Amino acid sequence: MQQVIKTADRKKDAREKIQLGGLIAKAGLRYEKRALLLGLLIDARDRIQINPAERERLMAIGIRAFGNDPE
Repeated sequence: MQQVIKTADRKKDAREKIQLGGLIAKAGLRYEKRALLLGLLIDARDRIQINPAERERLMAIGIRAFGNDPE
């Protein structure tokens, strides 16, 4: 049973990573260096923690990029 849970957890983790990679590609950042991508994400994290309006602004951009699929 424990092995089944570990396998399910690994599959869930792999799927999540694939989806996150898809977001990078959708944003047009597929060929950027990993250090830049990480820097962008850390900077955005810091900005949305400080400023709720920035969170809303970025959310609106993302929703527009997804069209009718905000998930």
